[in-house]
Amino acid sequence: MRYSKPLTRSGLTVAAAAALPLALAGPAASGPGISVSTTGSTVSVTTAACAQLNGSWGTASLLAGDQSNFSQGRQVALSGTGSEQSAAWSDVDSGTHTVIVMCSNGTTAGTQSVIVSPADPPAPDPSATASPSPPLGVMGGIGGSSADYGTVTLVAGGTLFGTGLVATAWYLRRRNKPNRL
Repeated sequence: MRYSKPLTRSGLTVAAAAALPLALAGPAASGPGISVSTTGSTVSVTTAACAQLNGSWGTASLLAGDQSNFSQGRQVALSGTGSEQSAAWSDVDSGTHTVIVMCSNGTTAGTQSVIVSPADPPAPDPSATASPSPPLGVMGGIGGSSADYGTVTLVAGGTLFGTGLVATAWYLRRRNKPNRL
């Protein structure tokens, strides 16, 4: 009798494995009350959690990996409307940074870490001249893999291979029964 496992446990595992990338692919950097995004070396933050007080929405600070205090980072005043405020920093070094948004009433709208990728390398100069390629292509492989052989050479090689195959079969047969030709 054959024993079969119920698929419940493996089905839950498959469902969890399928849901993991979806959970990780959510908003890359959004915290409670703030949304942080990067484009190249520019970091921007938006929030709707701050209210205007004395003509100011608040301040956003960008902290490098070794900084831990709000006042140590690069500070920018929030600008916007009653429904959304934002701030941005340009020419940010690559690495992990922390964005903190402080509203003008002294409350923290949110804190979020963000990773800035290194800048892309510069595009190659189109005016540079390329070196010519070898006339016979790459000369790799087992002896003569790039040469063009004619029909006579291929027939001769096939004949040698066939002769070797017949001679091997004859030798093995002769070895098994020595009284036969």
